[in-house]
Amino acid sequence: MEEIRRPDNMERISTPELAQAFIDKEIAAVREQVGDKKVLLALSGGVDSSVVAALLIKAIGKQLTCVHVNHGLLRKGEPEQVIEVFRNQMDANLIYVDAVDRFLDKLAGVSDPETKRKIIGNEFIEVFAEEARKLDDIHFLAQGTIWPDILESEHGIKAHHNAGGLPDDLSFELVEPVKILFKDEVRVVGKALGLPDNMVYRQPFPGPGLGVRCIGAITRDRLEAVRESDAILREEFAACGLAGKVWQYFTIVPDIRSTGIKNGERCFEWPVILRAVNTIDAMSAEIEEIPYPVLKKITNRILTEVNGVNRVLYDLSPKPCGTIEWE
Repeated sequence: MEEIRRPDNMERISTPELAQAFIDKEIAAVREQVGDKKVLLALSGGVDSSVVAALLIKAIGKQLTCVHVNHGLLRKGEPEQVIEVFRNQMDANLIYVDAVDRFLDKLAGVSDPETKRKIIGNEFIEVFAEEARKLDDIHFLAQGTIWPDILESEHGIKAHHNAGGLPDDLSFELVEPVKILFKDEVRVVGKALGLPDNMVYRQPFPGPGLGVRCIGAITRDRLEAVRESDAILREEFAACGLAGKVWQYFTIVPDIRSTGIKNGERCFEWPVILRAVNTIDAMSAEIEEIPYPVLKKITNRILTEVNGVNRVLYDLSPKPCGTIEWE
């Protein structure tokens, strides 16, 4: 099959009309490529895989099987949103896999960041491959590859995070309907496909999820502290208008404890670290200035609503020299 590339003179998709024209063209292309065969998609709930799912549902309906693996490292409410949007609203053929215990048991006691990433990546492929083997007659694998993925892999900046990885007995032809689009274009297309704003415009989220924000060896209680504090930060940023202004914002809970006082008694608990950065290309990043009343409200909520936490800190380190994520 001829390699499809982004034309040099392609107009940037920035309007609903341009998005609809792209959708119509891709629906026709997918139908021609797939015919009456079946397609499999790993649906994370991220922007790229969600837009691919929505487009393929329009193109081939129940010929598409989506597999959503909940590894326990997603943000609060995300697995539920995937089920609501794709199974309930779009009537997708969706397989939901609760693999929380399986992932967290494998990660127990592992503190090295790269080892954690490898375990999460390898286990995801294992779970997905197991689900794929249960299905008959799958000929195609759909992926949310986008144009920067291809450019970065060609220039050796990073391994193409979507390509390959499946065992040899699962050899599928690829379906990559948004591979010539930039991220901002994918969002416009997602909006035109009817996906909710909080899915289309959600901030970047690392592949290992909250696993790289629960610093050190992941424990269930500290992971829950990351998830709950992150939800509070997102709620408060949305309430004060920062959600659409800040590129990426999240919480981190490191494996350290400090002395504090709660209910008149000594406690020995974790800190929550807030991170909020703005960037154009993620190669460098500046710190967002959060108004003090907002910081104070977030702090009060985290300290009263999140178990096991007795301090809230704000990370003021730009990139360089601090990376955006901590691990």
